[in-house]
Amino acid sequence: MGKASRRSRTARPERASRPAPFVARPFEGLPDETEWVAMREIVPAATAAVRFAEGKAPEGAPETVTIATVLPLAWPGLHRESGEVLVGIQSGSASGDTSRDIAQALLLSVAAELGHPVPTLPLSTSETPRLQDLIDLSAPLEVTVHEGFEFWVGDTDLDADAKESLERANESAIPTTRITTAPSCYWCRIGDRTYVRWVLPQDEDAATTALARLHAAGESVLGDDGRLLGCFRSSGLLIPVWEVDPSSEASDFDVPVAQMRERIEAAAARTELLSAEERGARAGLTNRQVTLR
Repeated sequence: MGKASRRSRTARPERASRPAPFVARPFEGLPDETEWVAMREIVPAATAAVRFAEGKAPEGAPETVTIATVLPLAWPGLHRESGEVLVGIQSGSASGDTSRDIAQALLLSVAAELGHPVPTLPLSTSETPRLQDLIDLSAPLEVTVHEGFEFWVGDTDLDADAKESLERANESAIPTTRITTAPSCYWCRIGDRTYVRWVLPQDEDAATTALARLHAAGESVLGDDGRLLGCFRSSGLLIPVWEVDPSSEASDFDVPVAQMRERIEAAAARTELLSAEERGARAGLTNRQVTLR
C-alpha cells in the first residue's frame, strides 16, 4: 500500500475553533442598543427581562431571562432554585465580542443546575452565538433601575454573613436616576459631586463631531451651568459626562436634556467640514476621552 493510501485512511484532526473576532459595536442591532451600553457601563444596579427568539430557547429554558448589571462575586450568571436565570453583564469580557460573551453566559446559566452560579466564562469563539442570534429582537429592553442589590436574593432568606455582604454592596451603589426626556441618560451623585451621564446613539465619531460643534459654539452647557467634562467611549458609542449643581435632582434636567438632545441631533446632521474652532474643540474632547472595556 502506498504512502498516499495510508494517509487517506488516517483520521484528520478536527479544526480548532477560532477566537471570536473583535466587534467594536457589539450591541448594534439589538433593540435599545444604548440601554445595553448603559447597563454595562454606567448604571450600578438595574435589571431587564429578555425572551429567546422563536426556536432559539434551549431545552428547559425559562420563558424569560433576567439581564442584570452585576451579580454577587461578579458571577456571569446564576440559575436559581426557583428556575429563574440571571445574567450579569458587568462581569468582564472573555473575548473581543461582548455580545458573544453575554450570550455564552446566558446559555451556560440556563444549562447550570438549579441553585448554581456560572463562576467564570470560557473564551468565546467564532462559533459562539451572539445575543442577536438568540433573543427576541422585536421586544424593547425595558430597564428597571434599583437603589440597591436586593434583586440578588429574591425570596431567599439570608443568614447574617449574606446580609452583611448585601449591605456592603448597597452602600457602594452610586445613587442613579433615569432622566426621562432622552434614552439612556442618567443623573448620578458620587460623593459630594453630581453628574449627568448619557449614552448617545450616534457612532462615537459622529457624536464626538456633534459635541465639538456645540462646544465651539458655546452650546455644550447643560441647563444653566452643567459643564461638559469629557466623554467615555464604550462599545462603539460615546458617553459624555456633565458635572452639574451638586444640590440638583434628576427631575431638574428633564427640560435641559430635551433641549440638548435637539442640539446634538441637529449638529450630528450637519455635513460641512469643521471650522478651525470646531477642530480644536474636537481635539480637546478626543484628548479627554477614556475608553471603557
